Amino acid sequence: MTRLEQIYSEKVVPALQKEFGYKSSMQIPKFKFISLNIGLGEASQNSKLIDEAVNELTAIAGQKAVVTRAKKSIAAFKLRENQPVGCRVTLRHDRMWDFYDKLVNFALPRVRDFRGVPDRGFDGRGNFTLGIKEHTIFPEINIDRVERVKGMNITIVTSAVSDKEGKVLLDLLGMPFKK
Repeated sequence: MTRLEQIYSEKVVPALQKEFGYKSSMQIPKFKFISLNIGLGEASQNSKLIDEAVNELTAIAGQKAVVTRAKKSIAAFKLRENQPVGCRVTLRHDRMWDFYDKLVNFALPRVRDFRGVPDRGFDGRGNFTLGIKEHTIFPEINIDRVERVKGMNITIVTSAVSDKEGKVLLDLLGMPFKK
């Protein structure tokens, strides 16, 4: 059991049960998985970018990243069907908890002029998506070796049924929302 998982079971579960008055322990919101995604539209001209992004995302996540491909051709974007356009990885169980711990305690505080995460990234069902402009905030990335700074999307999928429940869950687990 990871450090954050222990905090969840000892502190967060009782706090959620008290605040929302759940009758069953199965109603208590929890993390399902965390999805990381790097989109590289300019990879159609330079295939080396995809390899670099896959290696960096694999280092960040601790799990092999998968190349995502275009579903259909779009002439305006000079895009052909099945052409690589990015990479993604889905984290579950211990890797998910370790990544969330690293995101909240190491990566986000390293963002320049960080004043908190805006809470408008909820989707209406308690899931939260966060966009990061620089992937170099993660400790696994050696800034000297990075040719190009990439942005990434981090989606935290929860079992919460509303945004309020999802926000309280993330808040109790240390997500630094703007006040």
